[in-house]
Amino acid sequence: MAELLLRIYDDLDEARRTILRRALWEEQTIPEAVRAGIRRVVGRDMAPAEVVALILADVRQRGDAAVRAWTQRADGLTIDDLEVPPAACRAALDSLDAGLRSALELATERIALFHERQPTGSWVDFGGDGALGQIVRPLARVGLYVPGGTAPLPSSLLMSAIPARVAGVPEIVVCTPPQRPDGRVSPVILAAAALVGGVRVFRIGGAQAVGALAYGTDSVPRADKVCGPGNLFVTLAKRQVYGIVGIDGLPGPTETLVVADDAAHPAWVAADLLAQAEHDVLASAILVTPSRLLAERVQVEVARQMEELGRAETIAASLAGRGGIVLTANLADAVEVANEYAPEHLCLLVREPWQWVGRVQNAGGIFVGDFSYEVLGDYVAGPSHVMPTGGTARFASPLSVADFVKRISLIALTPEEGRRLGPAAARLAEAEGLSAHAAATTRRLAE
Repeated sequence: MAELLLRIYDDLDEARRTILRRALWEEQTIPEAVRAGIRRVVGRDMAPAEVVALILADVRQRGDAAVRAWTQRADGLTIDDLEVPPAACRAALDSLDAGLRSALELATERIALFHERQPTGSWVDFGGDGALGQIVRPLARVGLYVPGGTAPLPSSLLMSAIPARVAGVPEIVVCTPPQRPDGRVSPVILAAAALVGGVRVFRIGGAQAVGALAYGTDSVPRADKVCGPGNLFVTLAKRQVYGIVGIDGLPGPTETLVVADDAAHPAWVAADLLAQAEHDVLASAILVTPSRLLAERVQVEVARQMEELGRAETIAASLAGRGGIVLTANLADAVEVANEYAPEHLCLLVREPWQWVGRVQNAGGIFVGDFSYEVLGDYVAGPSHVMPTGGTARFASPLSVADFVKRISLIALTPEEGRRLGPAAARLAEAEGLSAHAAATTRRLAE
């Protein structure tokens, strides 16, 4: 059996200093493999943010030529036609394995049904003093980044594009990395695009994709907002173009925190933790429990199940670096630890999960009970799996229809109401030293 990689923390304070601690962007340790890749691509040591700034500036200046050049340097691929013909998406869907197509269609249906229930309507309140209201308009064009290099993720396309489509966005542009060795896009991603319908797909990855969506090129239309998860360079690029375009957030490595008691099934808890750890060496898979017996059984199960899995090297690195089991005095303390951590995914594997749902303050998504496991949320449950990471669930929300609309305030007061409110507005303007503001009011009142 494999080594017991999942450490048990008896000391909660030590866990808070280590696996539960959120590192700032500036404190992130850059793996040597990433540094080696930077040296290969740019010819010298640079910080990832500096590399991204270099790429973005080049794309802004040279457009398609820069996109192709950086694709060649980063991926070793020469891409002539950046856009995938729409017919190729339809052909990919038609040639898809029947079982896989059925699964994609089920996911598409459930994601659409969930997001169609989200309220986004305009409203106007007409009264005797005029009208106040809110007009909701869809964004004209959104750009979606869909990971697709080593592990194509059609689910990410569905989870981003369907909320945008439900919101009424007329133009959806997807950028996804070309695959080696032929530079094609994964057929399953193209099939997902065909299911959504009306989606333009471009064979562009990395920071150059974000730059193309933010600035626009001869081939890639400029987006109003860029959404979707990606690697370190994609996330840094979104951070740097924010303000030129909107962004949905800065998704970091994925994370799951499981709160479990002695009624939990050790093998299932272990399976959920392993499913999270296989995403990335930087993924976080953490169990918080008051049961030492469960902790020890999960520790053994993780080691046993790892031997059956294909991405064992990635899993081992993730568990050793960012995984662990934290012991608490009771379930109430475990839920409090979860609120402090503010995980992307919070799984409640306890006897009476609904008893604890109301105590959860911070989480991207709550997965209630044994058969609402997080993997269902990744694919077919309905809510978008693009969720806040890195503790941002304290203030951020999962991707939704609201991310693809803008709200316009409507103010239509009667002359009488304008005169009634005017003196207060003028007084406040004078208090702020803004005489022109005050005059815009007093001139109307005088006449």
